Amino acid sequence: AGHLLDFSIEAEEDRLRWETTQTLSNIPEAVDDFLRNFLRRAGLTRTLSRFEVEWYGSALRRLTDTLNTVATAAPGVYFIPDALTHRRLLQSELEAVRAETELLREEVLGAGASLVRIQRERDFHRLQHRRVSEDKRRLTEDFKQLKKHLQSYDPVLRQLEEKYQTAVRQKMLLSFHRERLQSTTDPTPAQVKEERRKEKPPAKTTARLKDSEFPPCSGLPRAYLEQMNSHKSFASFSLACSIRAHQQPISCIDLHPRKLILVSASDDSTWRLWVLPEEREKMLLTGEGHSDWLSGCSFHPDGSKLATTSGDMTVRLWDFSRGCCVLMLSGHAQPTWACSFHSCGHFLASCSADRTAKLWDLNSQRCRLTLRQHTASVNSVCFLPSSNLLLTCSADKTIALWDARLGVCTTTFLGHYHPCNHAAFSSATSMVASCDSSGIVNTWDMRKPTSPMAAGDTGPLSANQVAFNHSGKMLAVASSDGLVKLVEVDSGSVSSLEGHRDSVQSVTFDHKGETVISAGSDGRVNIWS
Repeated sequence: AGHLLDFSIEAEEDRLRWETTQTLSNIPEAVDDFLRNFLRRAGLTRTLSRFEVEWYGSALRRLTDTLNTVATAAPGVYFIPDALTHRRLLQSELEAVRAETELLREEVLGAGASLVRIQRERDFHRLQHRRVSEDKRRLTEDFKQLKKHLQSYDPVLRQLEEKYQTAVRQKMLLSFHRERLQSTTDPTPAQVKEERRKEKPPAKTTARLKDSEFPPCSGLPRAYLEQMNSHKSFASFSLACSIRAHQQPISCIDLHPRKLILVSASDDSTWRLWVLPEEREKMLLTGEGHSDWLSGCSFHPDGSKLATTSGDMTVRLWDFSRGCCVLMLSGHAQPTWACSFHSCGHFLASCSADRTAKLWDLNSQRCRLTLRQHTASVNSVCFLPSSNLLLTCSADKTIALWDARLGVCTTTFLGHYHPCNHAAFSSATSMVASCDSSGIVNTWDMRKPTSPMAAGDTGPLSANQVAFNHSGKMLAVASSDGLVKLVEVDSGSVSSLEGHRDSVQSVTFDHKGETVISAGSDGRVNIWS
């Protein structure tokens, strides 16, 4: 039993030692020594002696042959003692640990550099944040101060608004008073007779210029009418160009009879001549001479002259070649609104707030006729193309057709319920279109003046001017709501073109009917194509 206990203890110690050796070197203990020690401790002497005989016999011989084979196959390879093997193993592990330590040192140094860089960026962004916070605080204080400053203006703005409303009421009262005075100061028959007598030339004069003769009436050439069959749809119009023509409102525009040249008349008492190319507009000429705002303009049929009307109660004729006013026609008692040339170019018609329209002979430079029938301001006048007929519309809600040779009203169109602002004629369809202050647009048959053929509503604000395209199938309406309204004559459908910032005062089509040109109180001329 004592031998077995000693054997167990020694076996456990050998096992622990063997596990320690395996942990350190992973090289097993010599087998022969282990067996020899085991047999000695176990007291197996005969087995031990037998093992030694066999070990040092055949086993040793086979081991020697194996070593010789290894030495021959791999010269320089020898078995070395266990201590040297352990030393080299530990040395290789130590070198690996040192290499890993060097790599870790390099990573730590890199991490330190990254940390320093991140700290610097943090300090920079912290400084930027403080600066932005300071700017925000300062802007907030400025905003509060501006808000207080704006609130301090509220009483002044309210006072100005009250003054404006008072001025508007006074203006309205003055207009009512002026109309009352005008109604009480209608000319008596004796005064009319005296005025007509003054308009007649003296019986004896040798220096009087010769009066012009009216040409015979003629219709439009058939070839010209055939050119008017083209018709452009609503959807194809879009804003192509916008010109800042004047600083003040534009009251009227007119297109040259043959060229793409536009004239604009403004409240700044000037007119300007513009060339309208595809890419860029160009101002050719400007005219100054009227002492008050301009209300209307019209090209001479040959395009060499221009007639303008104004609040100074005169009509002026301008010659482009001379660049100045060549004739001033005076005779109206109140502001003149519009003018129109006869197709022969020798006669000019004008209308005025004095409830009359006048026919001027440009050769004799005198008033040939004064047309009196309207009971309120005559707002527009227009010669029908290639005829001696004259079309006028008035604030008395009527449109009149005159024979310019006799000065006789041949037709009166009735149907508007508000003052008429403008009337136009279509050569292609022989129709008349008119618009009034409530936005109603009426179309008339020349043969049936008692009631309109069709009516279109472009209101509720005023329709200031109306124009036919060359086919006579579309109307362009200048509206006070800042829109250009396009009206289909047959169907009565209405579409709008947006582009003005204030009321539109004048509108026209180009020579082919493919472009709409409008002008308004914002001082701009818009071109729609």
